[in-house]
Amino acid sequence: MDGQIKQLDVMKMKAAVYLGKEQLVVQEVANPALDEGEVLLRIHACAVCGTDLRTYRHGDPKIIPPRILGHEFSATVVESRAPEANVKVGDRVVMYIVIVSERDRYVEMGRENLTAHRTTMSYHHDGAFAPYMKVPAMAVRQGNLFKVTSDISHEHMSLAEPLGCCMNAHSRLGIGLKDTVAVIGAGPIGMMHAVLARLQGAQKIMVLDNNPARLEMAKRFDIDAAILVKEDGSHREQVRTLTDGHGTDVTLVAVSAAPAQNDALEISAKAGRVNFFAGLPKSNPIAPLDVNHIHYKELVICGSYSEKKSDFQASFALLHSGRFPAEKFITHRLPLHRIQEAFPLMERGEALKVCILPGD
Repeated sequence: MDGQIKQLDVMKMKAAVYLGKEQLVVQEVANPALDEGEVLLRIHACAVCGTDLRTYRHGDPKIIPPRILGHEFSATVVESRAPEANVKVGDRVVMYIVIVSERDRYVEMGRENLTAHRTTMSYHHDGAFAPYMKVPAMAVRQGNLFKVTSDISHEHMSLAEPLGCCMNAHSRLGIGLKDTVAVIGAGPIGMMHAVLARLQGAQKIMVLDNNPARLEMAKRFDIDAAILVKEDGSHREQVRTLTDGHGTDVTLVAVSAAPAQNDALEISAKAGRVNFFAGLPKSNPIAPLDVNHIHYKELVICGSYSEKKSDFQASFALLHSGRFPAEKFITHRLPLHRIQEAFPLMERGEALKVCILPGD
């Protein structure tokens, strides 16, 4: 068949399979077999997401085991049964992982991330913590594979998916040259927000976290202040001092904690914009907030979930441009059989982004 390479030499591969809460097992599984319209990828790099960590520790009702996890990846097309696809065998690719099965008002609005008619790689389809992954025909038809045309590394290109999610938040914040920005949470997502804010011209950027190790890593980026969050609330006073008593124009919450949401309202300036990028655990999603801050300061509050295809396109272009400091994000690299080592590294704040190399 045209566009198809020879059959894989082996019929089995090792993959990190989610079997339930705190059960992510590297085990032998069958190599993916393609149906008409599908594409087979060789995975070169797949970064570990905070969602992978949360799924591992707490489970996820949307994921029915067994499921191969991993959705932040870069790959090469090695087999194709989709002659009309926008990519061919040998192309380096990344993927927009939201697959739309039916058009509705949100898809028509260009906000396919909000549709109920969506499935997602590593949630509903096997993901990329494996040497090979097949792309569903519907995703191929929708043009969800993006051809990498620069010499950027696979590891760096694996950041396209989480960076796109950050782009989604920034598309509604309008950050500009006059703005002072605070990011609460110095993990990889928080630092992506800080980098994007700087690229948009933010006047001053501060990052807040309760983990000193995270803040030390944050100092490697172009920020103006790294502030340790303390129980006595003194971090709020530090923000006020750094903003001449006004507070921040834009505040992004990139940590799943109710106190951080309260801090965002506290430190925001009048007429400020606040983004709750990180949600709260579904087991305890109710947070007591001082909503008088919203009322008297006339704050604008928005949430952010997943990403639109336009956000992924923007992150893809930014990575290609070379203006995004991808090399500062990948702090650890592990072969697939050591994937469970990634989680404590992330929890202790020792790692910013852990990249799994399934071929090693």
